[in-house]
Amino acid sequence: MDSTTNDAYIDDFARFIQASPSSYHAVAEAARRLDEAGFSQLDEADDWGAEGDAASPATAEARHYVLRDGAIIAWIRPAGATATTPFRILGSHTDSPGFKLKPKPTITNRGWLQAGVEVYGGPLLNSWLDRELELAGRLVTRDGTEHLVRTGPYLRIPQLAIHLDREVNSGLTLDKQRHTTPVYGVGHTGDLVAHLAGLAGVAAWEVSGYDMLTADTQAPARFGDDGQLFAAGRMDNLSSVYAGLVALIGSGAAAGAGVADSSDDESNISVLAAFDHEELGSESRSGASGPLLDDVLSRVGAGLGATPTDRLRAYAASWCLSADAGHAIHPNYPERHDPVNTPIAGGGPLLKINANQRYATDAQGAALWARSCERAGVSYQEFVSNNAVPCGSTIGPLTATRLGIRTVDVGVPLLSMHSARELCHVNDPVALSAAIGAFFAGA
Repeated sequence: MDSTTNDAYIDDFARFIQASPSSYHAVAEAARRLDEAGFSQLDEADDWGAEGDAASPATAEARHYVLRDGAIIAWIRPAGATATTPFRILGSHTDSPGFKLKPKPTITNRGWLQAGVEVYGGPLLNSWLDRELELAGRLVTRDGTEHLVRTGPYLRIPQLAIHLDREVNSGLTLDKQRHTTPVYGVGHTGDLVAHLAGLAGVAAWEVSGYDMLTADTQAPARFGDDGQLFAAGRMDNLSSVYAGLVALIGSGAAAGAGVADSSDDESNISVLAAFDHEELGSESRSGASGPLLDDVLSRVGAGLGATPTDRLRAYAASWCLSADAGHAIHPNYPERHDPVNTPIAGGGPLLKINANQRYATDAQGAALWARSCERAGVSYQEFVSNNAVPCGSTIGPLTATRLGIRTVDVGVPLLSMHSARELCHVNDPVALSAAIGAFFAGA
């Protein structure tokens, strides 16, 4: 991969991040790109036809996607697929840590207008201080219509001045209820729901519900020596969503890097699965612990005439790459990492391993990842936690447990994971997408 390929990929990745301030915006942007690439949307409530894929008989290639709230499943079923054709699945998630708007969100306090928010997931709280934030997500009116809304720069969580806390540099402790309430104005007028409704073009009284989350509004940026480093919000886990999207479409930066179009391989059905609510544990109808992936795969199989036994045979030969961001070694805190396995930024995507199955990788999965990276012409690095530092988890073990599909955990190495603004090397997201393309192509 040359610098031109990297530049094009990172520039478009930045555009994807800016278009995706919430999980709902992320799937809308993914759907827009899929539409442009010739995919068509299917509605879960519709009959997908006798062949399973609407308007796509089993003898023809099918390119479709399904939306469920803040999740999206997209797939390419090749013309040669049969009832026992296995799946190659790229699993990822669309949500990121931050703050979610509470009911009755307009607060007046000491002359300030503030927004009532609840902590979403596990953000690095201090990283959200003194940033211009926006609210983004969906409003739902009384008739059930959804409206995507984003405010642009609107909120800020102000830090207490050092003059009023002389010991702050000795240790900052934030009370999640008292110290993380953002300001957005002064006075006693400025109803927040009315403002959001106005952006959606509806009256405030029509709004019956909303899922609105905060996002940092600072644009992604390259910096450092030769522009090697890339900083942006929500790379955990839009880095994987975008990498899988580019690889599935088989065009743009990944195709320019020489990755095969996933539709060229007729021995697998390629699937992009981007779930919501991973940062909360994935237990929702649009999360990886829910039925969404199994629902879609079952219907695709039914379109090929699969019996229950055929479905189990297909799953037994299938693979899932669980792609989620991981940790590069931190130069200021090396003791927090394993002393031998020390992945560096720019060294390639991670193969994530954990003895206690917090990651689903086993020896067969390691071999699959090695083949995929070799075919893509990229290097990779192994990540394992320090024994004294608890290991996080991903959707990988959930997918493996629910469906019995062999799963391997991978991802881009980051610094500042769960910060409002995370950091990676520009080469690693490109390499991840290339390896995913090789995986889709049957490596």
